[in-house]
Amino acid sequence: MTEIARRGLMFVLSSPSGAGKSTLARRLLALEEGQMVMSVSVTTRPPRKNEVDGVDYHFLDRPAFDEMVAENAFLEYAEVFGNCYGTPLVPVQNALESGTDVLFDIDWQGTQQLAQKMPKDLVRVFILPPSTHELERRLRGRGLDSDEVVARRMAKAADEISHWAEYDYVIVNDDVDLALAKVRAILHAERLKRERQTGLMDFVRGFFAN
Repeated sequence: MTEIARRGLMFVLSSPSGAGKSTLARRLLALEEGQMVMSVSVTTRPPRKNEVDGVDYHFLDRPAFDEMVAENAFLEYAEVFGNCYGTPLVPVQNALESGTDVLFDIDWQGTQQLAQKMPKDLVRVFILPPSTHELERRLRGRGLDSDEVVARRMAKAADEISHWAEYDYVIVNDDVDLALAKVRAILHAERLKRERQTGLMDFVRGFFAN
């Protein structure tokens, strides 16, 4: 099979909690092993049980995080409930230049920051639940949250969903296998965009050299 060098892309999946984004991200990474990596964020919060530094997050203290902010070392960053989170720029740049795609599991605010920094490399996909009733059913079905937390997540979901029009693609996840197939179709089509296929010029020149 003919392989043409290409630049990697930044592939964002966003959704309200409970819409299935994490499941889709995990399955997509498994299917695209060797061609896609997960973006590993930096955070100031302490690691949880079984979390591994450099795999789940890069764990830093607040002064080190603030130093990275001052050095413009983040593609995007935010403070959430007193803890800071950010996407380091250099690993993403290195991956893209090597032809590897980077998967982001971030919200609409982080996605906006990525769009300001590297818009040509960005592909934005928003995952919607089939309905608010189904979203609430999924949240309760996980058995992880109290009624109060579920209510908070539902209120936040309304705000997150209001930003759907800022995304390039929108998928309704009423069947996870079908939703995954649609996500992969988007990814494969975006890889074929002419501007991302950096080896096309040399490939076409090769026709006339023979």
